[in-house]
Amino acid sequence: MKHTLFTVLSLALVFSVNAQSKKKQDQNAIKSMCGCYEVGFNFAETFEYSNDENYEPSKVKHDKALEWVQLVSEDKDKIAMQHLLIVGKPDSPRVIKHWRQDWLFENTNMYTYNADNVWTYAALPKEDVKGQWTQKVYQVDDSPRYEGSATWMHENGSSYWENATDAPLPRREYTKRSDYNVTLRNNRHVVNNEGWVHDQDNKKIIRKEGAADVILAEEKGYNTYKKVDDSRCVAAQNWWKEHGATWAKVRTKWDNVFAQKQDLKLNTKVEGKPLYAHLFSEDFEGSEENIAKTIDAFILK
Repeated sequence: MKHTLFTVLSLALVFSVNAQSKKKQDQNAIKSMCGCYEVGFNFAETFEYSNDENYEPSKVKHDKALEWVQLVSEDKDKIAMQHLLIVGKPDSPRVIKHWRQDWLFENTNMYTYNADNVWTYAALPKEDVKGQWTQKVYQVDDSPRYEGSATWMHENGSSYWENATDAPLPRREYTKRSDYNVTLRNNRHVVNNEGWVHDQDNKKIIRKEGAADVILAEEKGYNTYKKVDDSRCVAAQNWWKEHGATWAKVRTKWDNVFAQKQDLKLNTKVEGKPLYAHLFSEDFEGSEENIAKTIDAFILK
């Protein structure tokens, strides 16, 4: 009996150590996406299914940029990273706040995108997310975008994570397209020795209440992040030192909204402007009260 008990306890200890080691591998892979990168953005429609003979696919997109990925915060179950684009001439760079990604370990609170600026809240069973990380992606104004949960895998010198989830149209599309309203994103993040790759196989979907989804087209996305010396991204590092405190207030307000664990519907514009235009305005007063008031104006009750 003692021998059996010892064996059980030993196996439990080994399992616990292995689980901790695996989690540490996951954390290292996630945090390795921070730093300074030369980024290549590449998108192209691969198949189209429209019955409209005048249908025009989105133009092929090839863009390059310099981007700083800032580690905002970390604890044992969460890692937050802010992307900052650097544009313009090297002697007079301009920094643009880009998307943000948070990674949460064994997260059970999920906001799934439905359509037309509506996110549905769901509480997931703990057993469904055991060992998994949720990637929560946010818009430039820190409003929600999309999120999904999956397990990080480590093999052959690289690490990868893959998930499929619904999302709003990307900025490059919603300013030009209105013939679909949901993007089903299959996201694959691959971390390697040179940096990392964001590999996507997306579907452009027409979603209407009470009807089956219609796939309008499919799209390939392949974004490469090649690591370069951090000194090339000093402008973004300095920008974050100056503006990071204000955006911490914005994140806190959104965290309070998400903590209500209710479905969320957002206005696209208030006073003729989207949320980011309010928050990015040079004359915007960044107090906690004004930030909360501005964001609340976009939340439909």
